[in-house]
Amino acid sequence: WFLGGRLNVSVNCLDQHVEKSPNRVALIWERDEPGTAVHVTYRELLDLTCRLANTLKKYGIQKGDRVAIYMPVSPLSVAAMLSCARIGAVHTVVFAGFSAESLAGRILDSGCKAVITYNQGVRGGRIIELKTTVDEAVKNCPSIKHVFVAQRTDNKVQMGDRDIPLEEEMTKADSVCIPESMDSEDMLFMLYTSGSTGKPKGIVHSQAGYLLYTALTHKYVFDYQQGDVFGCVADIGWITGHSYVVYGPLCNGATSVLFESTPVYPDPGRYWEVVQRLKINQFYGAPTAIRLLLNYGDEWVKKYDRSSLKVLGSVGEPINKEAWQWFYQVVGEGRCALVDTWWQTETGGICIAPRPSEEKAEIIPAMAMRPFFGIVPVLMDENGEVIEGNDVSGALCIAQPWPGMARTIYGDHQRFVDAYFKAYPGYYFTGDAAYRSQKGYYQITGRMDDIINISGHRLGTAEIEDAMADHPEVPETAVVGYPHRIKGEGAFAFIVLKEQTARVDHIKEELKTIVASKIAKYAVPDHILVVKRLPKTRSGKIMRRLLRKVVTEQSSNMGDVTTLDDPSVVKEILEAYQKYKEKSSS
Repeated sequence: WFLGGRLNVSVNCLDQHVEKSPNRVALIWERDEPGTAVHVTYRELLDLTCRLANTLKKYGIQKGDRVAIYMPVSPLSVAAMLSCARIGAVHTVVFAGFSAESLAGRILDSGCKAVITYNQGVRGGRIIELKTTVDEAVKNCPSIKHVFVAQRTDNKVQMGDRDIPLEEEMTKADSVCIPESMDSEDMLFMLYTSGSTGKPKGIVHSQAGYLLYTALTHKYVFDYQQGDVFGCVADIGWITGHSYVVYGPLCNGATSVLFESTPVYPDPGRYWEVVQRLKINQFYGAPTAIRLLLNYGDEWVKKYDRSSLKVLGSVGEPINKEAWQWFYQVVGEGRCALVDTWWQTETGGICIAPRPSEEKAEIIPAMAMRPFFGIVPVLMDENGEVIEGNDVSGALCIAQPWPGMARTIYGDHQRFVDAYFKAYPGYYFTGDAAYRSQKGYYQITGRMDDIINISGHRLGTAEIEDAMADHPEVPETAVVGYPHRIKGEGAFAFIVLKEQTARVDHIKEELKTIVASKIAKYAVPDHILVVKRLPKTRSGKIMRRLLRKVVTEQSSNMGDVTTLDDPSVVKEILEAYQKYKEKSSS
């Protein structure tokens, strides 16, 4: 692995396996078009990676340069990540559902020199215009020298001076690329995640510690055995895709499934048809998809043979008991271990999960339970003191470093320190609250800050508010999360208008369009309520806690409202909410 603290991640993920078993399948690409899986061996993936790496080098990409990857999951997008690692460039994958503005913001913050993208994407039978979005984004990004464009469809797209047809160049490139010698603490990649302020932050992960941690958690949490087919259905735009579609499984020489489609295309049996056809052994997905599929009933699951499944996993947000039971009993037939995994973009890999444990040790529904090797969780009280004993709740912190932890926020180390180490000095603060049961198991109970989790996508309410603030007729907004039957949480927006207007519905539609174009479609609030004013303290701070009580209908228990500038605002907002509710239900 290491030669005097030096290594190359792509060698650990590719070359070491090519030496021993070149024809082992590395990736199975389950394309959007049902039943059209593409198998890629380790030898083929190394070839793709080296050609792509040599193409990047030809166009001036060097060690330390940042490269944006704006692609859906595919063998080529995995090769794009690994080719950056091979030449020592730093990749930042941007989820291919993000808007041009979100993409541009990340390119500008990280100073990317190039973007790798597809002409178009295909998802759920629909075409997604990727190149058009990239063109829009890079107009305002002077650091971008080249845009490498691969072909996912046969449709022609506009190609300009800085655009390079990727596959054409790769056929001309050498299939051998000497890996760059990297220090164990060099930057491997950056991934942007939401902060409680509006600006997303570029979380930085290292080479050796990150790879070691993803490989170990992949092997032990999922009990991965050589020859298993590992099916993590996450997108590579999120940390789950980095750690458990690409780096962890490939380091372990696994066969990893790349799922390009949606859980309901062409019908709600898609996941289970894929499990049957590809003989998937471990299935790792998000609670939001499980809640969605549960609504379609059991027959879509039972139609397919799931006997290959050994372990089921849940990731991205806490899973509710009903979804857990359905996943365990119906999908897993009550015979597969179900691991509800807790971790974050910042932790690099799984930190708390029911496995590994002693054989046949109990698993409690909807509980992450046991810390992984080397993870020391503690619960803290309001005074920053460690809470001892069991059957207690507090702020979840981690007491000592672990290999997979983030090293910094790109370009802003002070923000990194403030966000994670200032609240409880000497501890990493997760931002989550947790309960430790009588038996000492951990259960995550939710965020402690203004972050909401929509379908497993973490989003700062400030980001939505910042986007909506661009509307000239909306001087003030406040966004809170509320429980949503399918998505886990949804966004509920309170807005103040400049003046009385008959265009209320029109303004609401405009606001939804603004949020979709500035962030992404999933960030659009489900509800927008017009109020005369927002509940503010005398210093002008919006008390979102009260708005949360209103939308979760806990208005009988508003808590202390004496710090409000004018406590009568609460009654005003409650009345507006009741009217809105009555109108919606009618």
